[in-house]
Amino acid sequence: MTVGLAIALLSVLMMFIRAFVLDGELEWLKLLLQKTLLVGMLIMSLSKDKIEDEMTMGLRSQSYAIAFIVGVIYSLVMPYVEYGVSNVVHSGGEVYKDLGDFQVLLFMLMIQLMFYHTLKRYR
Repeated sequence: MTVGLAIALLSVLMMFIRAFVLDGELEWLKLLLQKTLLVGMLIMSLSKDKIEDEMTMGLRSQSYAIAFIVGVIYSLVMPYVEYGVSNVVHSGGEVYKDLGDFQVLLFMLMIQLMFYHTLKRYR
């Protein structure tokens, strides 16, 4: 868990540095940091607890199922919400656009980690 957390925090820190300090078009660095953040969160998601028993394994699988269902609903609904809001805000109208892979995977991993720790707290 700590290795994944360190990787994720370092990636977020580097994203801020890239956005506010570094000049130039560094699209490759942005993509690299996004993938590194996802890997860090995946390591956090897959790492075992100090006390790993059948109940924590069940809670982990339940949180994966919840994250998958919420992620699919998010992927289906969010583009239409963004489209509707952008048409209300900008009178000219916006073009419909799908979500990117990074946004969906980041959302699903955040939901999984949040639900796992919440379920573990209230077991």
